[in-house]
Amino acid sequence: MLISTHPTFLLINHCKTLPQLHQLHAQAITTGLISLYPSLILTKILYTCCSPPLLLHLPGRSTSHSSPPPLTSLNYALCVFHQIPPPPSTFAFNTIIRAHTLLSSPLSSLLLFARMRSMCVPPDAHTFPFVLKACTHLRALQLGRTLHSQAIKFGFGSDIFVQNTLIHLYCNLNSLADAHHLFDESLHQRDVVSYNAMIHGFVKSRDMKRAREIFDKMPVKDAVSWGTLLTGYAQTNQCEEAIRLFHEMLELGVRPDSVALVSALSACAQIGGLEQGKTIHNYIQRNGIGVNEFLLTGLVDMYAKCGCIETAREIFESNPVDKINLCTWNAMVVGLAMHGHGDLSLEYFLRMGERGVKADGVSFLGVLVGCSHAGLVDEARKLFEEMEGSVYGVRRELKHYGCMADLLGRAGLIKEALEMIEGMPMKGDVFVWGGLLGGCRIHGNVEVAEIAAEHLMEMHSINSHDGHEGGGGGGGGGGVYKIMAEIYANAGRWEDVAKMRRLTNDDRIKFNNNSAAAGCSLLQVDA
Repeated sequence: MLISTHPTFLLINHCKTLPQLHQLHAQAITTGLISLYPSLILTKILYTCCSPPLLLHLPGRSTSHSSPPPLTSLNYALCVFHQIPPPPSTFAFNTIIRAHTLLSSPLSSLLLFARMRSMCVPPDAHTFPFVLKACTHLRALQLGRTLHSQAIKFGFGSDIFVQNTLIHLYCNLNSLADAHHLFDESLHQRDVVSYNAMIHGFVKSRDMKRAREIFDKMPVKDAVSWGTLLTGYAQTNQCEEAIRLFHEMLELGVRPDSVALVSALSACAQIGGLEQGKTIHNYIQRNGIGVNEFLLTGLVDMYAKCGCIETAREIFESNPVDKINLCTWNAMVVGLAMHGHGDLSLEYFLRMGERGVKADGVSFLGVLVGCSHAGLVDEARKLFEEMEGSVYGVRRELKHYGCMADLLGRAGLIKEALEMIEGMPMKGDVFVWGGLLGGCRIHGNVEVAEIAAEHLMEMHSINSHDGHEGGGGGGGGGGVYKIMAEIYANAGRWEDVAKMRRLTNDDRIKFNNNSAAAGCSLLQVDA
């Protein structure tokens, strides 16, 4: 009987689960089929084991605590591979390398490639994309360059798949010059993936001008092209441009993917473009677009930041618990805090913990801001104390200390705020000292205000020498002087008031002489 018509050989292709493959593997051993055609049968079993239907749905990838870890299942593929009589074929090596790359075991992928080369098994055009992706995961730029040289040596340097993977590697590892050089070399064979990789690279480096230049040169654009550029505009606060691009996309009949929709909603949230956000929401509903967890977060964030708290809550509460991830909870907690709903912000934060969702730094920032606005001092103290403990295990950052300084200052607990700042493991920034100074202004504490002002002026001086205008504490040196003048006036210290006013005028003259452009504010009207 020909091996190609043997029942066991034919059934291997139709395995839907790993146990089925185990049974056929055992059958091939007991019938003597493997001893007759070891390389052929084992390579076929390996290929089936590493195919996406089995590889991406292995028991080890389950979230169940009773399931084995992912590598336990992958070890079966390795065992099959090691049973192949040496040397395994290029195809067999590619199959096992690809499996490790897909299952986020990049180091194993590269070690297998090293073994492949030591056994003098020649790589092909499929080998290099797999190992280059492994280099990207490991952020191994120099190794990537070495593999680039090997790809050229073996004659695959001009292969479009190899080139695209290399462009992606260089872009992700902040080597844009190499990526662009390779992109220029691929002029006559580049495809939409090549363009998208370059756009992603420039977006990642926040160079939106060059990203747009590449985008405009594309002969054919797909949803990824539009979505990547939209994301870049939203992330660099070019929100009006992001919204314009989204509408242009719709006018050209391009169906936006979830990335484009989330980015457009984010742009609306940042500028308070409620009506534009509603238009996007209506588009999602009219076109029957499924609201995944990313879109859900985008909608909740947009409505919450635009002040439509009830709408944000309705959308949030109308979705099943398993669709509400940490980002969605954070959007709700932060949105409520921004609009003065401190009690509700705290309620959602506590509910998040009850549902088994682990809070992060953003969660704490939101709830502390909410507590500050609502005067929930005891609740904030408790959360801040528990933050780095076993309950939450979240590292305190300057922004969290800034929130606590503001909260304690507003509550008149000036001494406690100062002690907290002095006990910080890092130096305070303008928000920490500015929060304390704001509390001193409210409660007339001149002594501590002078300490806070001294630190703020020192930072303002350093920033000015570095070519940056100081922020926080009232906006540079002039802002600090104005606050101190007000504090001194309330305390009846008129000589100090006059001194502060002179310093304010001097600072204003200095600022006007050094500024390249006047400041401006933006308010969206009749959107």
